[in-house]
Amino acid sequence: MNRDMVAEAASPAQASPDAIQLLAWYDRSRRTLPWRAEPGETADPYRVWLSEIMLQQTTVAAVKPYFDAFTRRWPRVKDLAGSPVDEVMRMWAGLGYYSRARNLHACAVEVTQRFGGRFPADEKALLGLPGVGPYTAAAISAIAFGRRAVVVDGNVERVISRLYCVETALPAAKPEIRRLTDGLTPAGRAGDFAQGMMDLGATVCTPRKPACGVCPFLGRCAAQRAGDPETYPRKAAKGDKPVRRGAAFVAVRADGALLVRTRPPKGLLGGMTEVPTTEWVRDGAFPRDGVGAPFEAAWRHGEVIRHVFTHFPLELLVHRADVAARTEAPPGMRWISANEIPGEAFPTLFRKVLAAAGV
Repeated sequence: MNRDMVAEAASPAQASPDAIQLLAWYDRSRRTLPWRAEPGETADPYRVWLSEIMLQQTTVAAVKPYFDAFTRRWPRVKDLAGSPVDEVMRMWAGLGYYSRARNLHACAVEVTQRFGGRFPADEKALLGLPGVGPYTAAAISAIAFGRRAVVVDGNVERVISRLYCVETALPAAKPEIRRLTDGLTPAGRAGDFAQGMMDLGATVCTPRKPACGVCPFLGRCAAQRAGDPETYPRKAAKGDKPVRRGAAFVAVRADGALLVRTRPPKGLLGGMTEVPTTEWVRDGAFPRDGVGAPFEAAWRHGEVIRHVFTHFPLELLVHRADVAARTEAPPGMRWISANEIPGEAFPTLFRKVLAAAGV
C-alpha cells in the first residue's frame, strides 16, 4: 500500500485532495434517485432511512417501485407506524430478507413513540432502533443530518480496496477499510461524500470492467496504477453450499381457493405466507407420492423449482391437487380466495411455486 496515500488518509480534520476531487465529481455526476434530496434541498430522514433499509442486499432498480409504493401508502413514519405489520409484510413481498420488513415496522413504531416521529441524528441513538446497524446509522446521520460519519457499504469497500490496494481479503479487511474510509471522509459535506462514494462504486468503480478513465481518483488509485483493479477487493475462498430439497403442496379448491399458512415470525421468511411444504433437507432426496402432504388427495408432482438463499440453494418438487369446495383446512392452515392471492404476502420463492403449479 502506498505510504503517502495512507498518511493522507490518516486525519479526517480537513478535506484531503482526494475527498475534494470526489465531491467535485459527485456535483457533476450524481445519480437522481427518488429518495435523494436535490442540490440545495434538505434531506428527509424518513425517506433516507426507508431507502437504506430497502437497499440492504438489494439493487436500486429492484427497490425503486417498492419505495414509491411505500411512500405513497405511508408518506410519514407515523403513517407507517400506525399500519398493521401484516400489511407492511404484504407490501414488502418480493423484496426479500423479510426480517427487514418486521424491523421496519418496529422501528417506525419506536421512532413515533419515543421520538415523536422524528429520527434522532446521533449515530448512537440510531443504533438503538430496530433493524438499524452501524452502516445504516452512519448513513442516516451523514445523509439526513449532515453529521460526519464513516459510511461503508459494498461499493465503498470496493473503491477503498482499489484506491489503497488493500491486500487483506474480505471480510477480515473490514476494519482496515473502515479506518481508511474514516481518514478520507471530510468534516464537511459528509453526506455528499458518502453518496458520492456509493455512486462511484455503482457507476464507475464497478466489479467488472471499471471505467478508470473517468474516475476522479485516476492517477491516485494504487490498483489502477498496478493494472489489476478487478482483483480488488480480495475475497476469501467460499466453500460449497449444500443443496436443500423438499416438496411443496399447492391445494386448490373447486371454488378457486388456495390452501396456505403463515410462517413463524422468527427465522427465514418469517411472517410470510406459504403453501405447505415438507422440511427442507440438506442433500436429501425429493419426497414423492404425496409424502408430507397436508391431507390425502390426488397429488400430482410436476416440475422442480430452484431458489437461492444467502446460505444455501433450495430445490422444491411442486405438487398440485384439485379438491372439493367443502374441503376443510388442516390446523394451522387456511383457505384464501382466488381474489386474495395476488395481494397475499408470498415471498418470491412461493410465487415461483404457484407459477409452477399453474396458479
